[in-house]
Amino acid sequence: MRPRRSLPVLLVMGLAAIPPAMSATPSANGDELPGRWDITIHSSDGDLPSWLEIRRSGANTLVGQFVGTAGSARPISRVDANGDALHFAIPPQWEGGQGDLSFDGRLRDGRLSGTLQLPDGRQQTWSAVRAPSLHRTTPPRWGEPIRLFDGKGLDGWRALGASSQWTVEGGVLRNAKAGANLVSERRFEDFKLHVELRFPKGSNSGVYLRGRHEVQIADTFGEPASDSLGAIYGFLAPSVDASAEPGEWQTLDITLVGRQVTVVVNGKTVICDREIPGITGGALDSDEGAPGPILLQGDHGFVEFRDITLTPAL
Repeated sequence: MRPRRSLPVLLVMGLAAIPPAMSATPSANGDELPGRWDITIHSSDGDLPSWLEIRRSGANTLVGQFVGTAGSARPISRVDANGDALHFAIPPQWEGGQGDLSFDGRLRDGRLSGTLQLPDGRQQTWSAVRAPSLHRTTPPRWGEPIRLFDGKGLDGWRALGASSQWTVEGGVLRNAKAGANLVSERRFEDFKLHVELRFPKGSNSGVYLRGRHEVQIADTFGEPASDSLGAIYGFLAPSVDASAEPGEWQTLDITLVGRQVTVVVNGKTVICDREIPGITGGALDSDEGAPGPILLQGDHGFVEFRDITLTPAL
């Protein structure tokens, strides 16, 4: 996952009302800041998704990680808290400009809101709610498999973003070059997903679960990392590299129940029942508690699919 061409650069935050010097020790209100937050950035191009996690490090320090509208999760070395106010700054990732990405907000009635400032000095407002736990108390019961791609056409899918490069020929769904993403019309909650795919050397794509959590597709043979084939982009690295050579057909088998994900690459389990902390860069929205579509990333490069089958939980 590199920055999405169809989305604006990441938006970031700066509240003038917050004192320049802040204590790192949370106060009574600051005690409510730790946790995960689903953010909506209010931009001139519409609402855009983002995500924040704040957690304790020792007795008096808050740290965290941040996901913007594109790119990967980034560590926050220090979150300053003063009463109901918070502030942090992180170096730019894919944004233009030379400054830090600066984020400021306040807690009111269990919700966060504030302003963000980009490295190039532009500002936007944002609001956030606590992310749902998505904890399931009973094991899933599986329904009948659904062929999301039947090898014949694009019924049940819609292109989103730039000019679509998706075609179907000889039972293969092909994205010829960087263009639109492809989104399923149907939305799902918990499911098992089987995908057969092929890509050339150097290519890059992804499958977004519920339209929010990217399973990476990329030519990344070597040491596993959070941007390797089968990774939950920026969050969870595969335990081993199970990828085949570029140009060969490969399989992804993914089980998503709540936040718990298992990923099998070419028959080998590389992520086993791990928690996805939050949305990944390029997500459709930050409403993590809602069902969502399957999204095939088409804004990076060439990729082919010949089977996409989903088994929903009842």
